[in-house]
Amino acid sequence: MVDVCHRAQQPNRQPSGDSAWIVQCDFDGTISTIDVTDSLLQRFGRPGWQALEDAWERGEIGSRECMKGQVALLDMDREELDAHLSTIVVDPYFGDFVQAARERGMLVQVVSDGIDYAIHSVLQRHGLADLPVIANRLLQTGPRSWQLQSPWASAHCLRASGNCKCERLAEQQQAHHVRVLFVGDGSSDFCVSGKADFVLAKYKLIDHCVAKHIPHAAFSDFSEALALLPQPMEVAV
Repeated sequence: MVDVCHRAQQPNRQPSGDSAWIVQCDFDGTISTIDVTDSLLQRFGRPGWQALEDAWERGEIGSRECMKGQVALLDMDREELDAHLSTIVVDPYFGDFVQAARERGMLVQVVSDGIDYAIHSVLQRHGLADLPVIANRLLQTGPRSWQLQSPWASAHCLRASGNCKCERLAEQQQAHHVRVLFVGDGSSDFCVSGKADFVLAKYKLIDHCVAKHIPHAAFSDFSEALALLPQPMEVAV
């Protein structure tokens, strides 16, 4: 079995500078313009992956079980995987957002229930290889077969996710006594958004934050998120 993501993950680095904030950012649909796992399944998935997706949407299985089953249905070799990942587009202003956050002394982490190898590959191509990534681990088990491992799963996760974003957030709040600015877009971010100190929300996460009265600001791309970056600090004063 080959672990196709060799870069060490660093979830608990101390934020630099004097800032008491860090940024935890979702990847699929937030940084990337599409859901990368969905795009892989649509191109390389054998029959059965959609049935797993449907079972997850009905609440019959958790996202960890769903994704593990779906990744096992991928029929692609490494070259095909890398070629596909080379087509993935990210928000063109995300790099500027990261730079601005770092200038304020804020650590930026990517916290995703997606695939680590895909995230690292896409970020590296866009000059962001140094970003810490916490996600599910992809293993190659044969020339055209794959397995998903979930080292960040939790038995207490209400969504039964492969990566419990709530625990990743709590680790930072408790271990380093920082506030967490969470950036996300969809249903996988609903639970963690209620525990963040402030949320930058797009797409479905906006309506959720409004309905649950979660402190947030809405954005459509990272040019807007960049302009909103000072807002959490102002709200906390």
